[in-house]
Amino acid sequence: MLLSLSHIRKNFGGVAALRDGNLEVREGEVHLLMGENGAGKSTLMKIVAGLYQRDSGEMLWRGRPVSFASPSEAAVNGIAMVHQESLLAGHLTVAENIFLGRESSSKTGWVNRSAITEKARRVIEENGFHLDPTMRVDRLTPAGKQLVEICRAISQGSSLLIFDEPTSSLSEGETQEVFRIARELCRRNLAVIYITHRLEELRSIGDRVTILRDGATVHTGPLKELTREQLIQHMVGRPISSIYRRDSLPPGNVLLRLNNVRRGFLRDISFEVRAGEIAGLAGLMGAGRTELCRVIFGLDPPESGSVEICGSPVTPKNPREAVAAGVALIPEDRQHHGLALKLPIATNITLPDLARVSRFGFLNKPEEMTLAETYRERLRIRCSSPKQIAGRLSGGNQQKIVIAKWVARGARVFLFDEPTRGIDVGAKQEVFEEMDRLARSGAAVLMVSSELPELIQVADRILVMREGRLTGELPGRTTQEAIMRLAAPIATHSLTEESR
Repeated sequence: MLLSLSHIRKNFGGVAALRDGNLEVREGEVHLLMGENGAGKSTLMKIVAGLYQRDSGEMLWRGRPVSFASPSEAAVNGIAMVHQESLLAGHLTVAENIFLGRESSSKTGWVNRSAITEKARRVIEENGFHLDPTMRVDRLTPAGKQLVEICRAISQGSSLLIFDEPTSSLSEGETQEVFRIARELCRRNLAVIYITHRLEELRSIGDRVTILRDGATVHTGPLKELTREQLIQHMVGRPISSIYRRDSLPPGNVLLRLNNVRRGFLRDISFEVRAGEIAGLAGLMGAGRTELCRVIFGLDPPESGSVEICGSPVTPKNPREAVAAGVALIPEDRQHHGLALKLPIATNITLPDLARVSRFGFLNKPEEMTLAETYRERLRIRCSSPKQIAGRLSGGNQQKIVIAKWVARGARVFLFDEPTRGIDVGAKQEVFEEMDRLARSGAAVLMVSSELPELIQVADRILVMREGRLTGELPGRTTQEAIMRLAAPIATHSLTEESR
């Protein structure tokens, strides 16, 4: 047994993040760690990696009781964590990041960059990675950045690598590369703990699975002994459909219309979305889906063409105009572009419409709290109170805050860009239910997603983009193959575009 955790407890400000965390990891296995957002997975792994200190419980490393006071201490003992959000220094090269803090230096104290580059090249070649050790990290794809973190861990002599949602922002081809790396590490008798919410990945990568719910371990065992439905039931504590199914409504008036919109590589985009409708937007990474949402929201105004919102020719030149016209954007990167992480939940919910909770230029705090509590209950945001800091919540609850602020603002056109990225199956269903409520209340929803099964089940119809153009429209109950015929580049049918 490489790692054993028994009855781990951890509280934050009186809130129990972990009540009874238990985990055993053997050498040479990929151990899946699953659970809803807020179940305690990341907290448990941060204790293993030395980022947090446990309040009670026992951790054994190679049979010896340990307690790591810092990530560097964990790294010295052979434990490394590859985070979902890259922690690399973007202005440095691949080689400099791999050996950051362990640089080779001359007798006079100068860093020997050529020696670092050569050592990094050897690590990269030994593992069969496709990386240039001299390239700046900020020029790499998300998959490339993860390879750098993996190289850094391997170069430190790690025996256990913890992957926290490694494929949440990767293309299909990049995801398969991560799987290959994990399997190769296990063949060398290293161990991998793999945190994921993507149920379709599990049987491609995992051996055993441990499931947490509400801060406690509720199941551990071989993955092959669990059906998909049993896995979900362990995660959420009740039977639940893994994909929300929606009954379509008769569409109403046109609330969003684009006419021959051009911006950058976007060319001649024309479509409309009606009240009561959820329109899906599919395409490979690099097709231009996020760029199109940015145009509609006024972040990148169109170079030509027009945008009509709620029947009026608006063509927003900035987000302020888009919001005033009734448009809301739930961005792909909620932490950087959707939330003020250091502010309370209540503040985040009321920020787009402060006039509603202000009197004579002064914020009415009781009214703000009442409004925030209303939408906290509607979106089922799990928190101690609306005063809690947004950055301390799980990814699924953070996503609900982003949605809540626009629902509270009274938006009519909602742009959901990858709304389920990095959230668990229970939170996904709640997001889909809220999208359905919005449509039934008369809003128009445009849903961008790389998860084709979700689009097929949720959307009334699906628009498909390829290389900056719309290539077709399909009914919601179509097939993944039909979508891919319209989405894949004609020449290569590649699934490995590097950037959106």
